[in-house]
Amino acid sequence: MAKYGTIKIHAWELIQKNGISKTKLCQRAEMQLTQLNNYCNNDISRLDIDVLARLCTVLNCQIGELLEFIPPDHADDS
Repeated sequence: MAKYGTIKIHAWELIQKNGISKTKLCQRAEMQLTQLNNYCNNDISRLDIDVLARLCTVLNCQIGELLEFIPPDHADDS
């Protein structure tokens, strides 16, 4: 895990919860399937706030449901 923790993106879980296809989400959020797959696979190095806003709008969720901060593991510091 990263020294300062990491951010986990819950896009795939929210897609399943909303029962929407990736194709339909891409159309409504005006994004490419490749880009959405990167968000679903947590393969993003820099978050785009415009994309996050579109995802929250289409998935009808708050940013805290889409993103989760995972703190660093302090057990190794002992």
